[in-house]
Amino acid sequence: MLKFLGRLLLWLRSGTLNLLLLAIGLLLLWGVFAPAGTLVWWLQQEPGVLGFNQTSGVNRSTHRNLTAVDPSRRDIHCYVVFLTGIGDFSANQLTPGEEFFLGHLAQEHRNCAIVSDVFPYSVANVGLGGQRLLAPLWKFAENADGWLENIDFLIKGRNVWRFAISVDNRYGKVYNQGIADAIIDRMDAAYPIESDRQHPLNLILIGTSGGAQVALGSVPYLNRWLNAKITVVSVGGVFSGTDGFSTVKHLYHLQGSQDWVEDIGRFVFPSRWPGVLASPFNQAMRQGRVTKKEIGPQSHDGDSGYFGEQRIENSNTMYVEQTLKAVNQLPIWENERGQESGARNQESEVRSQESGE
Repeated sequence: MLKFLGRLLLWLRSGTLNLLLLAIGLLLLWGVFAPAGTLVWWLQQEPGVLGFNQTSGVNRSTHRNLTAVDPSRRDIHCYVVFLTGIGDFSANQLTPGEEFFLGHLAQEHRNCAIVSDVFPYSVANVGLGGQRLLAPLWKFAENADGWLENIDFLIKGRNVWRFAISVDNRYGKVYNQGIADAIIDRMDAAYPIESDRQHPLNLILIGTSGGAQVALGSVPYLNRWLNAKITVVSVGGVFSGTDGFSTVKHLYHLQGSQDWVEDIGRFVFPSRWPGVLASPFNQAMRQGRVTKKEIGPQSHDGDSGYFGEQRIENSNTMYVEQTLKAVNQLPIWENERGQESGARNQESEVRSQESGE
């Protein structure tokens, strides 16, 4: 076995083409079996687990939420759920720029619970390091350097297959329902969801790259299970024009002028073509529930990407700060601020009545 592995490494080192051929072969093989994991997960679920169930099978102890909220607080009126891009290893290993972005959102919108521990490329919400069989391979690809540094595209390829499952008409319903269940579980872990709320929650799903598609795919189930107004913010997202558009309150698609990857969705998915008038995406466009906005010179990822910490040319502003500014300027926070003001007024009235007594 060791002799075989040694020969394999020598063969790979002999040229980039060999490495590329092996990687393509692995990805194609992985794509063939990718839906099997989703179906196995589905068959293992007990009746009643899927849906708004606070005793979901997800192991909370294995997840790290960046901004857990004190459950004794009474001023939480909205949830912000962040779904990462295809290049991420797990929800527990966000880039410094992503952590900067979410940390500042939490500071700016203190009555929103920030949920950062949903991994959109696993129906069981398990990062690549938690997969027993292939964990060594993914960890190797994540930590490789030198002449093997570019092998990390195996992670991207693997996550692209999960993105494809979310879009697929055969397996997408199972996959997206599982992600919706994980979202609710992590929302409840960040701050307990009140089942008897008089007013709908303000639920904001922020998805970048393939995370935008997974966010939209989960919307119909979240809409069914929660009393919430659901908004999706696509930060350079790639998505089809079918899932979620019939029920989402609004989609804000933010794009950088140097990002060509987000354009892929417009060409690959016929449901986003202007001539397909009956598609859910085009119907939402005509109803004014889709807004597209160019927010700066960001590329799709990297140091100059949406969450890059490099400074924009001829500016003291980092790319991630430009993205944060654009998100903070969206009208999605108006409802949240209004409810915060209303809650404060109610507290003032109660205190006045108590003082009078």
